[in-house]
Amino acid sequence: MARRFIDLSVALDAEIVSDPPLIRPEIEYLGHGDTADQVAGFFPGLRRDQLPQGEGWAIERLRIATHNGTHLDAPYHHHSTMNRRLVPGGEPAATIDEVPLEWCFAPGVRIDFRHLPDGYVATAGDVEAELRRIGHDLAPLDIVVVNTAAAAHYGADDYIHRGCGVGREATLWLLERGVRVTGTDAWSWDAPFSHTAARWKRERDPAVIWEGHRASMEIGYCHMEKLANLDQLPDHGFTVSCFPYKIRGASAGFTRAVAILEDA
Repeated sequence: MARRFIDLSVALDAEIVSDPPLIRPEIEYLGHGDTADQVAGFFPGLRRDQLPQGEGWAIERLRIATHNGTHLDAPYHHHSTMNRRLVPGGEPAATIDEVPLEWCFAPGVRIDFRHLPDGYVATAGDVEAELRRIGHDLAPLDIVVVNTAAAAHYGADDYIHRGCGVGREATLWLLERGVRVTGTDAWSWDAPFSHTAARWKRERDPAVIWEGHRASMEIGYCHMEKLANLDQLPDHGFTVSCFPYKIRGASAGFTRAVAILEDA
């Protein structure tokens, strides 16, 4: 049986629009010619012209947020508490270094919401209908990834305004069935802020703000954002690996999310 890998991650890239200006990453690239003196400095008496072609090492300096690139949000990102339904009064939300590893390597399920309009808030009914269409019954720890219209706009100026979100009702419906990791190819698990702001202006109900994220207050979970290549996945029958970078006390960790398919 052959094993096939599909990269579900985007590259960290400071030259494209992937985040609002406030948190866009910055990358300084130092080439081999820039660092030859650094290398020589470790070895007194060594001249840079004694190095192969006078070259040092390539290295990069980053100024980034833990939510740049493809990343896994910890429950701590969503709120300071989680699991109110499971523990009386709830408990402190898990940071990324506390997320159970078994959550991050599990069977995957792809939900196709590319037909839903930008800013739409998906409901539990939408999720149920899609699972019926693909003929899949959720099992505990299934990793559910949502393919939205945002993926086609990654790197474009309008990316952060594209794609549907997954609302509180739908998120809780998944969590009640044992799902603990979800993901989206959009900038946020929730509807884009620009659309939510318009809804807030109309309704003046703060419950519409970050409602999918805040579901973690009831049942703690993680989700991935800025996934890629979800359109290359089957509806189910694959495994997702999304172990996060371990940062003490952090709200998220970078992940090289990958889908693993076993081809007959």
